Amino acid sequence: MDITIETTVAQDYLQVKEGFDETLFTKLSPPFPPVKLLRFDGSKTGDLVTLELNFIFFKQKWTSEITDDQTDEQEFFFIDEGVVLPFFLKKWKHKHRIIKAKNGSIIRDEISYEGPFGLMTLLLYPALYLQFLYRKPIYKKIFGK
Repeated sequence: MDITIETTVAQDYLQVKEGFDETLFTKLSPPFPPVKLLRFDGSKTGDLVTLELNFIFFKQKWTSEITDDQTDEQEFFFIDEGVVLPFFLKKWKHKHRIIKAKNGSIIRDEISYEGPFGLMTLLLYPALYLQFLYRKPIYKKIFGK
């Protein structure tokens, strides 16, 4: 299943690229489940990011590898793909795009995921959509002028 969410921000795409760091990653984490950042190498090909999701009665690890990154005159992007996923995901691919725009840039989250079975994939959609929608005001605040 695919989810795409766009946020227009005031800063130039290269400035936004510089702000995609560990601090931003921590601020983007929604209130539930609480997320503990165990490893953050960055957003270059080969880097790893490992999280611990705390579901109160149990914890789940999530490790993603950055499988591609690129910067050109129009955009910066990097792709993270799930290597170790929580029980409710079978497949995860997230392309983070920062696209040059007339008066700033567009941050576009392009997510492709699968649950362990079809019904779980559908049930995850609202929760995942809301988790990424949660990022919009944070992006606007951090990447305002």
